[in-house]
Parts: sequence; C-alpha cells; structure tokens
Amino acid sequence: MIRIVIIGAGLGGLTLGIALRRFGFDVEICEQAAELVEAGAGLSLSQAVLSVFRWLDLDAEIARASAITAGMAFLHYRSGALLAGRMDLGEGSGDPQAPLAARQIHRADLQQLLVAAYLRRGGILRLGRRLVAFERASSGLTAHFSDGSVTEGDLLIGADGLKSRVRSLLWGEQAARFTGQVAYRFLVPIELGRPFLQFGRSAVFQGPGCVFNRYTIRQGRLINCVGIVATDDWQDEGWSIAAAREEVLAFYQGWHSDVTGLIGLGNQMIKWGLFDRPPLPRWSLDRVTLLGDAAHPMLPFLGLGAAMAIEDAMILARSLRRESAPAAAFARYESARLPRTRLVQQQSNHQGALVQSGDPDRFDAATAPSHDPVFYAYDPVTAEI
Repeated sequence: MIRIVIIGAGLGGLTLGIALRRFGFDVEICEQAAELVEAGAGLSLSQAVLSVFRWLDLDAEIARASAITAGMAFLHYRSGALLAGRMDLGEGSGDPQAPLAARQIHRADLQQLLVAAYLRRGGILRLGRRLVAFERASSGLTAHFSDGSVTEGDLLIGADGLKSRVRSLLWGEQAARFTGQVAYRFLVPIELGRPFLQFGRSAVFQGPGCVFNRYTIRQGRLINCVGIVATDDWQDEGWSIAAAREEVLAFYQGWHSDVTGLIGLGNQMIKWGLFDRPPLPRWSLDRVTLLGDAAHPMLPFLGLGAAMAIEDAMILARSLRRESAPAAAFARYESARLPRTRLVQQQSNHQGALVQSGDPDRFDAATAPSHDPVFYAYDPVTAEI
C-alpha cells in the first residue's frame, strides 16, 4: 500500500487525508503545533467545497455546524444602499444549491470536524512534528522533524501554509511580499451585535481603501467581523497581533453606524498583514508536491483561500488514485489546478480593487468576480483531470 505523508493539519491537509483514506491509501499527517487550539474565525464554504464534503459523506455534519447564505449583500459604506447582491434577512435562509450559495462556519469547528472524520477513517495524526528536512530516494523518502523523529513514506505533500517549509526545501527560501493590505478580525456575541445587522446576516460594506465583511456563525450566536484596509504601514511580524479598537475605528471614520457599531463592540481584536509569493511554474518535484497556500497564497477578497486548498485536495486525491507513478499523478494534478488557482489569484486581486475603489456608487456588479456564477460553477469531484 502506498504511504503518503502530509505536512500540515489545516483544512486542505485534513481534506486530502480523508479523501486518500477513502481511496485506500496509508496516510500520516504531521503537524508542527503541539495541539490544535481554536484559531481563526469565520470562513465561507463555496459550492465547490460543499460538493467535496458531500462526496466525503460529511454534508450532514457540515450543515449542522454552519448556516446557508443564498447571496451576500454589497453595501455603500456611508448610506448602506444596496450596490449588488441580495440581503439575507433570515438566519441561514436560502437555497443551498443556488450557484452563489455558501455555508459559513467557524474555522475551528470545521477543523475539529475534519480531524474527527480523518481519525474515524483510520488516518494517523502526529502533533508537535515540525519538519526540518527530507531525503528523497528512488523508492521513497524520509522526513526529519525537529524533535529528532523521522517518518518514512512513498510521497510527501506540503500543505503547510504561506510559510511552507516544504516549499522552501523544494525551491529555496523566498521572502513573502507584503501586498499593501492589512486585515483586522474580531467576534461579537449576537445579543450585543444584533442591532447592527439591519441589512441581514451576511453583508460587505465597501468604500475608499477599505472593505468590511460580517456574517453570523455558530448557529447565529456569533458575528464574525473582518475589515481589510489598504495601507503601506506594516512593520509587524506575525499573523495574530493584538489590535486596539481605536486603531480599527480610525480607518472607518464616517462609515455606516452598522460598521462602527460593531467595531465599537469588538474585543480581542487581531490584525495581520496580507502577504503573497510569486507564482511557481510548477509545484512538484520527484515524490513531493504542494497544496493550498503553500503552492498559491492569495488575497481574501473572494473568500476562496480555504476553498482552493480543499479543491486541490480533491483533485490531488483523484490524480493519485488514477496514476500509479508519482510523476504522472503530480503532472495530472498540476495540469488541472494551475490554471484554476492562477485565475482565482488574479480575480481576487481584481475583486479587491473593485470593492476598495474610491467611488462605490460606480461599482458594476457585472464586472465583479463575486457575482459570476460561472466562476463558482467549478466542481472538483467531477472536473476533468
């Protein structure tokens, strides 16, 4: 039986592990964190992602942990006027099969769900394993970890994020580039924030140089809030830096009271600079390949970063099942995924420019990737590979 070692227990790595176990592969996931603590906040699950989870027989579990939105409202930053989309005035209302429908969920809830599913299917998960090196041979490879442990396998998959150690070992160290965007994130209990949801449970306010996205998660008990601002002022290192409420409010002066009201309620705010890396011409070498942010980090303006990792996982699993030779499987995987991920990277940048434009009154939904059903129609379960 082919043994596959996955570096990283994020959403992409776990989805890949579950899919590979379903296909009968021997899988071990190695994660550098000593424990999987609650991290991140809300995220949207596109129709492509929901198709993968249906195929993995996880759709009922996902449904219980998430809420449907049939389409997000894009609103004027001052007046709240509807610029595009539709308002979802019900809690989790809408047609779950609509092209632009999505489910919104807390990242930690999804990760816990995927961990449980992976372990139920007999996968091995090892925590506290920080990769330092790997050695390739004609018949397999050996991964070395900072605690002195080693793991042997036939293939190695780097699903270890923007600062991927696997990527740097394959292609050399390459500094990430600051994109001129900083994100702020916080959660508000629904009993406090309900007065500031007059435009529905899921909405994006857009204005000059800023965007503010909020929607409910955890069965409506929490409001997930994310503000993204264009700024060149970023000196900090790290992804979860404490931010003061006054710092966030300074960017949103003059915005609608629904925005400033939620910011005024925010506690334990964090911020992080948004970075990317130049696209790689290829992701694979010999018995090693990349997945998700390790291969193609992107800006979050379409909310598809996690979706791309999960799509990658489905296509990679299908490719490995179809091809017995690693080189052929990885070539099939890259051929299917490189065009798609490059398109999403480009369209995410385009969406950011549109929603942060100086004049939201001129926002043209017809040109926005977020309103293109064809763009969201991709299905990694049935896509040609």
